[in-house]
Order: sequence, then C-alpha cells, then structure tokens
Amino acid sequence: MERENKPGLVGRIMARVKRIGPWTAVVLFTAGIVFWGGFNWALEATNTEAFCISCHEMKENVFKEYRNTIHYANRTGVRATCPDCHVPREWVYKIARKIRASNELWHWALGTVDTPEKFNAKRLALAQHEWERMRANDSRECRNCHGFQAMDYTEQGRRAVAAHTKGFDQNQTCIDCHKGIAHTLPYIEQNIGAPHGGAATDKAGAK
Repeated sequence: MERENKPGLVGRIMARVKRIGPWTAVVLFTAGIVFWGGFNWALEATNTEAFCISCHEMKENVFKEYRNTIHYANRTGVRATCPDCHVPREWVYKIARKIRASNELWHWALGTVDTPEKFNAKRLALAQHEWERMRANDSRECRNCHGFQAMDYTEQGRRAVAAHTKGFDQNQTCIDCHKGIAHTLPYIEQNIGAPHGGAATDKAGAK
C-alpha cells in the first residue's frame, strides 16, 4: 500500500491562492499588513509618556511628583518614563495590561479622580493595586533596567548592600522596599503616640 503524499505548507498555501484567486490573495495580504501596521502604531502611540500625561488627572498629580525624582532627572541622564514602569515590554503581557487599563477610560469619563482632592482620597487604593501587580510579576518592569546580577556592591553604600543582600536571600522583590521611588506615598494612619487608654489616660483625663 503506497503512502499518501500530503502537500506541505507551501503547497497548501498555493492551493488556497488558486481557489480564491491571485488578486484576492494579494488584497487580503495587503489588508493584513495594513491592519497589523495600524494596530501596532496605535499600540505604540498609547505607550508614550506624552499620551500618559495627556489627561490632566495624571499631568497634575503623579507626573508632577515624578518630575522631582531620580527617575526623571539624574547625573547620567537615563530616564524611566511612565510606560517603562507601568507597561510590560513583552507583547503578550503588554496586550493584557492594555486591556485591563481600558477600565481607566471609564473612570476618566466619570471624573473619578479629576481633582487633586479626589485623587488623594483614592491614592492609597490606587497605589495598593499597582504594588500588588508589581509584586505578582516580581517587579518585572523594574528589572528591565535594574538587573540583580549586574549590581556592583562596591559602588553601593553599606546600608544598600545589607538591604539588597537580605532582600535577595528572602526572595523579596523591588517594590517591597522601593514603594516611594517615583511617587508620593499615600498617607497611612498609624496612631503613633496616640493614647490607648489605661491609667495614664485616666490620669490625664482627670486633670
């Protein structure tokens, strides 16, 4: 019994072209290139600092804070912009991030954080969401620029060396220690020094 020879990939493509016609194939191929080019252009256009701060919610709040940090201006001139820290470079992760971020358009339309007062009221929740995201991906975007293996401990202070060594040993990630590196930390009520009842409070209250 002779083995049936199945056409290879090129053969199947040519058969499909003959079936739909060469000009139709050319049109479909060109349309695919145009669609992919347009999609990729739109993706990159929304992945720039200019786009990120095009709404006043970002420009008047976190962008102003970021401009006073070492990620914006430093002696080497190496700058980490908004998408460098908040958008993955890998295509699959980038698309997933863009889809999730579309929720922000809804809140922009609602004016959820369109004033400094509204923004600060939600600052803690917004920060916690981002910290959780970065902790879950092991601070992937930080590692695009900061490689543990490339660190030169002789150029770091003793405190930094001790902290990094301990952090690596305990499998900590960048965001565990560097939460306030680019934006103002949200206010957290700690009640330090506040009275907690007892004899001292009773005595103070009796005066």
